[in-house]
Formats: sequence, structure tokens, C-alpha cells
Amino acid sequence: MKKCTTNSPLKHVAIEGDKARKIFDKNYSKSDVLYEALNTSRVEDTGLDIPKLLSVSVENGQWIITSEYVAGKTLTQLLSEHPEKEDDYIEAMVDYQIEFNKRSNPLLLNLKNKLNRQINALDIDSHIKYELSSRLEGLPNHNKLCHGDYCPDNIIVSTGKNNNITKITAVDWVHATQGNASADVANTYLTLKLKDERFAEKYIKMFCQKTGTDISYVNKWMPIVAAARLTKKKPEEKQMLETMIDICDFQ
Repeated sequence: MKKCTTNSPLKHVAIEGDKARKIFDKNYSKSDVLYEALNTSRVEDTGLDIPKLLSVSVENGQWIITSEYVAGKTLTQLLSEHPEKEDDYIEAMVDYQIEFNKRSNPLLLNLKNKLNRQINALDIDSHIKYELSSRLEGLPNHNKLCHGDYCPDNIIVSTGKNNNITKITAVDWVHATQGNASADVANTYLTLKLKDERFAEKYIKMFCQKTGTDISYVNKWMPIVAAARLTKKKPEEKQMLETMIDICDFQ
């Protein structure tokens, strides 16, 4: 039985039994497909329980990544259905992030190097670019597993009694890197803030409380991560991100 779950102009996901097949448009970059598969396998190598990559193939001129299918709902769906349990669900989201931050793979792309390339690619004032690059250089080097796009849409959960989460995992590890967990948290915060600032504030406060991280330390990454996100050139994000790349606002 085949069921389509995700559609976009360039790719869609079809569920076939216990397998999920991500099917790419014929014009999709082959190197990007192979990079996504490689990154996913490197996350698997950390021992983290994620849907396993099964194969990479070509059918009718289209590249296909086949992985295990994990039954469940996205955290986005669950939050919509049970808003009264929002705090519990945020805590589960944070706990899973803390768990994967404990892992690492030296073969993953270095996050600081990636951020530096993204900053240098921006068409912004040279003084701001210099300030951003200088701050990035001065921040601590870590090698923790970072998702790169950790948000409720990419979190799959199973629930039990009283709609409590019994199992949780994350998908779409194409942007995974090794680096500083606070940078990954800052990126998630920005993603959440674009949709619901109240939810974003709850998330970042809970992460900092559970890990003993001073929120000012995460804030040091905000202008850097905001600048990096500008390279995606999403009109709906542009105004907010441009207001956040001023280092002076995040001292």
C-alpha cells in the first residue's frame, strides 16, 4: 500500500509498508541526494535511534532514498491536538535534543566552518560581516551532534495513556553537523520564533534550565545563526533575521 505524506515541488515521500521512500525530482542535484544519505548514515553511526537508511537508488531518472518508516505523529500534530500538554511535549522535545547532543561523529561537517562559509556568502555590510565572523571565531569549539533543523515538524512521536509521549525520534538529518549544542538550540529557537514566540521562549528556557546553560551563552549564537539562515533567502524570514544580526543586541 502506497501513501504520500509529504509533497513539494522537488521531492515527496511515499510510504510503502514499513518503508519510507523520498523521491526527488529529476532535476534535483545528485550530489545533494547523496550528501543527505551520507549524513543520515553518519548520524546512524553515532548509535542514535533514528529511522535507518536502507538504500539509495534511481528509478525512471529520479533518485530515491529509502528508509525505515516510523509510525506516529509529528510533534506539530500532537501539539495541535493536545495544547493542554504543551509543557510536557516541550520537555520531551528538549530531553531528546539533550540525548543526541551527547553523541558525535568526527566525519560530520564542522558547524563553525559551515556557519563561517554562510556568513561570508552574505551580501551585507562588511563591518557587520567582520563582527559576526570575529564572534564566531571566539566561541568555544565543540563536537556534539547537532540536527540543524530540529523543530516539531521533524519530530515523530508515539503516545500512550493520557496522550503522554512514549517514544520520540527525529527525521531529516540532512543538515546535521558536529559543533556547539547552543548554536543548534539558537537555530531551533529562531525556527520556533517565526511561528510562535511564546512557544520559542518556553523551549529555550527549558533547555537552559535542564542543561544548566546560561541563556546569555545561547544568545551569543543568535546573530550568527540568524545571519546563516539569511542564506536560505526566505522572504517570510528576512525582516526578523535582519534585525537579529546586530551583535550589539546580543552582548
